[in-house]
Amino acid sequence: MLTAAQKQTYLDQGFVLIPQAISANKIAAMAEELQGWIEESRDHNKNYGATLNGKSRFDLEPGHSKQHPKLRRINNPVDISQAYRDVLFEGPAVEAAVDVLGPNVKFHHCKLNIKLPGMVTRVDYHQDHPFDVHTNDDHVTLLVLLDDMTEANGCLRIVAGSHLWPQYSHYKDDQFVGKVNEEAQAMCEATATKLEGKAGDICLMNTWCLHGGTSNLSQNSRRLLICDLTAADNYPLMEPQVPSEHTGRIIAGKSSRIARFRSGEVEMPYHYESDSFFGAQGQDSPY
Repeated sequence: MLTAAQKQTYLDQGFVLIPQAISANKIAAMAEELQGWIEESRDHNKNYGATLNGKSRFDLEPGHSKQHPKLRRINNPVDISQAYRDVLFEGPAVEAAVDVLGPNVKFHHCKLNIKLPGMVTRVDYHQDHPFDVHTNDDHVTLLVLLDDMTEANGCLRIVAGSHLWPQYSHYKDDQFVGKVNEEAQAMCEATATKLEGKAGDICLMNTWCLHGGTSNLSQNSRRLLICDLTAADNYPLMEPQVPSEHTGRIIAGKSSRIARFRSGEVEMPYHYESDSFFGAQGQDSPY
C-alpha cells in the first residue's frame, strides 16, 4: 500500500499522509451515518448513549442545542455502524497499517472527532500512547479524513520527528490532564506541521507523536475518524478509556500468545471520569 518513500517518511517524521486511500462511496456512507447522529443529537441536552464501561457514546460541546447541535465526539462508531466497520476492518486502511506494523494487526478502539462550524472544541498537544499504555511501541493512530481538512477548519497539527523524542508527562502534579505542560504546548504550536488533506485521505501517525489542533474558524465541517491499531504481540496494560466490542480484534494476519515488551519506563494514566478526553483536558460537557 505504501511506497518506499512513504514508509521512510513515516519512520523519519512519525506520520505520513496517503492521498485518496478510501473510496468516495465509503466516505459518503460514513458521512451519511454521521449526519444522522448529528440530527439525533438535537433531541438531547447532555451526553448520551452508553458504551461498554458506562461512558457516553455521544459527547456534546457546551452550548449544544436543538437549533445548534454541537456533537463533538462519538466513541467507537464501529460498535453501531457497518459503514465504519467496512473502512476500519478491511481494505486500504488495514493494508496501510500492515506496512508499518507488520503482517499481524489488532484493533484497539476508535472515535470520531467532529468540529462543526461555530464549535470551539480544540485539541491540546499530547501523545496518544500515554492514554492507552501498551507493552511495546508498535502502535499507530490511523486517521481517516471525512472532509477536506485545512488550517481554517482546525486541521490536525503534528510535530514532525517528535516520536523519537523523550516521553512527556501528561500529569499536572498528581492529576492526569491528558496534555503536555505549557512550555511544551508553546513549543509544539511554534513548530508543528499543519496536516491539510482531502476527504478520503488517510494518515498514519506514530502513537508517540506530539499533536493537537485548533478550533474550527470556518464555515466548513471538519470530521475525522481516529483509530488505534497495534501489532498483534503488543498488549494493553490497561483497559481502553472507552472500550469497544471489537477491542483486541485481529484485522490482519493472526493473533499472538506472546506479549513483546519494550525496555524502559512508561507513565501510567488512570481512568478519568469524563466521557471523552476533552473533559480530561479541561473542556467541559454541558450540564
